[in-house]
Amino acid sequence: MSRLAQTAGLTDVQQEILSTVRDFVDKEIIPVATGLEHRDEYPTEIVEGLKELGLFGLMIPEEYGGLGESLLTYALCVEEIARGWMSVSGIINTHFIVAYMLKQHGTQEQKDTFLPRMALGEVRGAFSMSEPALGSDVSAITSKGVRDGEEYVLNGQKMWLTNGGTSTLVAVLCRSDEGHPEGTAPHKSMTTFLVEKEAGFGEVRPGLTIPGKIDKMGYKGVDTTELIMDGLRIPANRVLGGTTGRGFYQMMDGVEVGRVNVAARGCGVAQRAFELGVSYAQQRQTFGKPIAQHQAIQFKLAEMATKVEAAHAMMVNAARKKDSGERNDLEAGMAKYLASEYCKEVVEDAFRIHGGYGFSKEYEIERLYREAPMLLIGEGTAEIQKMIIGRRLLEEYRFQG
Repeated sequence: MSRLAQTAGLTDVQQEILSTVRDFVDKEIIPVATGLEHRDEYPTEIVEGLKELGLFGLMIPEEYGGLGESLLTYALCVEEIARGWMSVSGIINTHFIVAYMLKQHGTQEQKDTFLPRMALGEVRGAFSMSEPALGSDVSAITSKGVRDGEEYVLNGQKMWLTNGGTSTLVAVLCRSDEGHPEGTAPHKSMTTFLVEKEAGFGEVRPGLTIPGKIDKMGYKGVDTTELIMDGLRIPANRVLGGTTGRGFYQMMDGVEVGRVNVAARGCGVAQRAFELGVSYAQQRQTFGKPIAQHQAIQFKLAEMATKVEAAHAMMVNAARKKDSGERNDLEAGMAKYLASEYCKEVVEDAFRIHGGYGFSKEYEIERLYREAPMLLIGEGTAEIQKMIIGRRLLEEYRFQG
């Protein structure tokens, strides 16, 4: 039997890309990931390697210098990278959400300006919706952009910005009441602003401050920050798509890509946890034989492998649906929900198989145990996914009375 989570119907090019990425993960990420994670150190050399592989331009069209690959190819690459270290997959995820939003919704001038440099990794993307006083309730955003001649003035505080320090282009969702009379639904008076900045922390451009990294339980290495706008002036041509009031829809389109990405991350982390668990079970002996020969452990391994396969299949289905041009919020929500929940369960079972050693920082499973919870809340909590799934099911199965 081949290893778990194989994908049928891939082209020779896709297989070659995945083989290259897997080799890179095995040689360049897995051997150093735990040490970097324990030091909360940004993986500069790994990121440079990803640039050389062309992964920052994986989904960017060839006309802009990218590889022009599908969301499926990207998701399978993310799965491999997350198998090595989930934080690295986070570094490229927000970059690709912004690149995707530019490709789908940007003006021609915006595409020409940013996409070629994003394909090379020279411009690195991040996106920002959340704020300190809200999480899943995007309609409660208070950050605001007000027109002032040929510019907009942005004020507000954003939260949980992945790549906040290392990015140089941030897609920021704000309220913009211009042209939207009082009483307009909140989601129709939001605008996405493309904010260029310097990499680093502190005041990275006049009116824009990126405080230091938020100290987290897991998901270390990648920088997660706040973003504070205080009289930040943005040219009017940096409204994504050139028209205000479309920001909510643009962001939700990007988040669908992000949810497939988080599902892929869950698949990758779960796959690595299974690898660690099944390997350790064949080495550790109790009562005169490897614990893998005990029925209780075999049952765990069977359940873990089944969950890895099921999550992978749903993630692939969601990616292919998006690639087909069809609406995929139902499939993406299901995939993200299932993959993140199964990831948590597979990691915990691998942790249990390791026994007391799973609690030691010397063993890789300890890192995975702290990383898995982030997937339960990233790109929308399980509860939000179930709301999306439930509403879509009621649309599809409307009672005809």
